[in-house]
Amino acid sequence: MGFLEEAAAGRAAQFVWRTGGLVDQRRMALLTGAGTAAGVREAVLAHRTGDGGFAFAIEPDVKGPQAQPLSAMSALEILAEAGVLDQATGAGVCDWLARHTAADGGVPDLLASIAAYPHPPWVQAPPQDRGGLLTTARTAGVLRAAGVEHAWIEGAAAFARARIDALEATHPYEAFSIIAFLGSEPDRAWADRAAARVRDLVRDTCVVLDPARMDEAEAPAGYAPGEHHVACDFAPGPESAAAAWFTAAELRASLEHLAGEQAGDGGWPIHYRRWHPGIEQQARPGFTVRAVRTLRAWEGRV
Repeated sequence: MGFLEEAAAGRAAQFVWRTGGLVDQRRMALLTGAGTAAGVREAVLAHRTGDGGFAFAIEPDVKGPQAQPLSAMSALEILAEAGVLDQATGAGVCDWLARHTAADGGVPDLLASIAAYPHPPWVQAPPQDRGGLLTTARTAGVLRAAGVEHAWIEGAAAFARARIDALEATHPYEAFSIIAFLGSEPDRAWADRAAARVRDLVRDTCVVLDPARMDEAEAPAGYAPGEHHVACDFAPGPESAAAAWFTAAELRASLEHLAGEQAGDGGWPIHYRRWHPGIEQQARPGFTVRAVRTLRAWEGRV
């Protein structure tokens, strides 16, 4: 079954050429065969800071020149997406993360320096003496999946396993990170047990399984009205650790919903609170690249 027609893919590419920044244009060029993975890598590395981290709005909601753990996570994800996350780059980021890691082995999602630059008014730096599961788990998962080796990953993985074992509730963005971590976990028996628990939490509170009834769904706790996620957000490809959490019918419905969200300008919308008029324009190209990748990944697979 086709989810993304050639004409729709063309409109998506034109949207990114028209509105996207360097990183998203390089990502789209790679997707369309007009660019290279090396081009994506060069664009991402342009966001490095002098201290070894990443900044400069590689994550659209995190502005300014101060490196942040959340920005490092975003940079590593894009490098891994393009297949260009190597040992040297990954280890360099781990060195930076290690300098900001709490005693529990996790890194805070944001450092206190976030306060000095524009940021969503509801976002504040968390306590700096403890790690955040969202950033730590996903970063460790991405690094492990790419084969990067570093002592920081070992401590971060131990932190993530302990936090996942103690988890009684979650929210979509944290669940995305747990899924990335589970997919890279070498202890498959533990990963399968953890996945069964997290799957139930996601299906109970985090996902709209029937997009046709989206208007009736309540947003997860702490999320804005209308800020919902569907099955393919959790399983953006058949290789995802969450792909088995949903039936074929649920995945098809979510993919049809995603394809139908393409706007008249060729791009996809964002589904979170806008804190500045420019944020939607800055974030939509990345959401559009992600949508195209997801729809293509599931082509003929469900």
